[in-house]
This record gives sequence, C-alpha cells and structure tokens, in this order.
Amino acid sequence: MKKQVFLIGVLFVLIAEIITLIIFAVQTPDFSQDTVAINEVVQSVMKDFNNLEEHKNTTDLDYVVLDENGNLIYKTKSGLSESVNEAIKHRDTILDITTDSGIVGKVIIYNDGAQTLQSQKQTAIIVLSVAITVQGGIFIGYAVYMHFTIIRPFRKLKGFAERIASGNLDIPLEMDKRNLFGAFTESFDIMRSELKKARIAEAQANASKKELVAKLSHDIKTPVASIKAVSEVGLAVATNEKEKENYSHIIGKVDQINTLVTNLFTATLEELQQLTVTPMNIDSNQVKTLIENADYMHRATVPDMPECLVYADGLRLQQVFDNIFANSYKYAKTDIIVTTQKADNYIVIGIEDYGGGALPEELPVLKEKFKRGSNAKNTEGAGLGLYISDYFMREMQGELNIENGEHGLKVTITLALSGKI
Repeated sequence: MKKQVFLIGVLFVLIAEIITLIIFAVQTPDFSQDTVAINEVVQSVMKDFNNLEEHKNTTDLDYVVLDENGNLIYKTKSGLSESVNEAIKHRDTILDITTDSGIVGKVIIYNDGAQTLQSQKQTAIIVLSVAITVQGGIFIGYAVYMHFTIIRPFRKLKGFAERIASGNLDIPLEMDKRNLFGAFTESFDIMRSELKKARIAEAQANASKKELVAKLSHDIKTPVASIKAVSEVGLAVATNEKEKENYSHIIGKVDQINTLVTNLFTATLEELQQLTVTPMNIDSNQVKTLIENADYMHRATVPDMPECLVYADGLRLQQVFDNIFANSYKYAKTDIIVTTQKADNYIVIGIEDYGGGALPEELPVLKEKFKRGSNAKNTEGAGLGLYISDYFMREMQGELNIENGEHGLKVTITLALSGKI
C-alpha cells in the first residue's frame, strides 16, 4: 500500500511538471493590442486635447499624451514611457494626434505584453518550485521509510552476526513481523536458537566425556596400586639380585604410570595442549637413564652421552622414549640400535630396529593422528604414540623425525642444548 501511494504521488507530480513545461514551451509571447480600444483612446484624446485636465480614460489601456514638442501633458499612471525613444524601446504604440490645424501631439499607449510574459514566467517558476518541493518531500519520506524497513533491519542483522561470531547466543534478534524483512529476520533468530541448543548439547556431551574419563582414571589407578603393592612384597622377599632388579623396575614403571594417568586421560585428543610440558635443564646422563628405562626388554645397548645439559622435560621425554621402544617391541620384535652424537647446538639420538622399516609413502604421515603403517594392520594400537611424542618434542624446542635406516625404521630425537635456544 505504501509503495502504491509513493508511485501515485511521484506520477502526479511528474505529470504536473510536464504540463507546466509544455504550456510554457508552446506559448508564444503576444505583444498585440486591442485596436478598437486604441482607436477609442485616440478619439477621446483628440476631443479633449485642449482641455486634458477634464479628460477621462474610458478604456483598460494606459497611455501618456505629449505635445508637438514632446512634452508630457497627460498620463493615466506613473511608470509609463514619457518620450518617444522610451516608447520605442518598450515596444509601445505611438500614434499622432491631429486636429484641423495638423499634428498637435502624440499619444503613447503602454504595451503590457512584457509584463504579462514576466507574470507567466513567475507563475511557471512557482508551480515548478512547488512540484519539486513536493517531489523532494515524497523522496525524503520514502527514504525514511526505506531506512526503517530495510537499512535499519540489515544493520541489526550485522550486529546480530557479530554477536553470534563472538559466541553470544543469548540475546534474541528483535524483529517486526509487519516489516518487509520480518520473516527474513525471524529465520536468523531461529538459527540462533538452534545454535544455542547445539552449544548446550555439546557442553553436556563434553561434561559427560570428562566424567567418563575421570571414572576411567580412578578405575585404572586401582589395579596400578595393586600391582605396586604386590611388587613391593615381591621385592621384600626376593632372594637374588635379578629378582630384586625386576621388581624394582616394575615399581618404577608403576610410579610413572600413576604420575601420567591423571593428566594423560583427562586431556582429550582435541585438547592436547592441556598436557603441560615444562622443559628445564637436565644432565645428559639422565637422558641415558630415561632410554634405559624405556628399554625394559634390554634389546639395546645405550652408549654414553656427551657431557652437557639439555633443555627437556624429563617426564615427557620418558614418554617419548617409551612410545618409540614400545612400537619397536610391538612391530619389529628385533634388537635395537641406539646412537648418540653432539651436533652444533643439539644432541641427536638415533633409535633403529631391524624390522625392515615402513613404505616410503607412509613415512610422512606416521606422526599424524590415527595414522599407522600397513604392517600394523593385525597389531593392536591407536596410532597416537608418535603423534603425542612429536607434540612433546616440539614443546621442548626439539624434533622427532622418522625415516627408513639401513636395517629398519629409524626414529631420530633432537634435543636442544641448554642456553642455545
């Protein structure tokens, strides 16, 4: 309805402007005068010429009377041409006044054609000005209407989108169903409601997951505590050094599991950054001990480390070595070669088995989540050990690289020297 009113108003004003322009364009200025009235003026002036003080103008024309010397002797009103030259410029009608003795003067009849034309111009200007003003008012009104029905709703949508992007799903989108975009904006608010429901469901799922992980953590600690208790009893009653060494090794591993189980199981795979890594300066001989602890099946001979301090987190580095040796035990089941060397600002540790290695095209993806070599199809595993180990090494400013060595798969650990980072 508002659109129809606007169109009718604009059309009406346009028609008025066109009509005014046509009338003004086709009109020809008419400077002609009424000859009957002119003749009446001349006759009356000639009759009263000798007594013009008593002369009466009986027509609608204005005129002045000059004597034979060009002097003004009568006029109907002020502002008229009072000489022949002025009359010629103004296109007035100039006629002689004659008597029996000949020409005695002249009558100059005022030509009001120019005045009429000027009046018409003023009328046209007024009409066009009013039409343009009305048209401008209509456009301003329609602009205000567009602002409130289109522009302002879109600005609200922009602010609404910014709130959604920032995660604020609680504030609804105000809408006017009578508005042109009422149904459109309502769809966006429905989207907000659905997103909020999805966010709540996601939060509930995460809470349930954390609750489950916490329960699993508690359940894992119970058998671990039993293993430690039995191992301590075994250590107490052991009669030879070999048995004591084995029980001591079991107790050490149980303590390590007990330390790791809380943070390892409470951090989800997508929240790996929650597994804190705290590097510090540790002695290189301690690194040798970590490797020996990881090689609990004694399949490797660990050479001495160069004397220095390395920048590492002992707990996380132990996990790295445990994952590497566990993979070798699981997949290669062979002896293991361990090499160490100092290069520039790093200590490089190579760990290689005799299992033949992996396919060349599989090497680049072995450090990704859930990626395993084709030789691991029939072996239990999740494909997370190298992924987590690579994360730990990067957090310690080191590197973990995988390649095929001379005999089998080779994992290279690069540890930064303290003070060289």
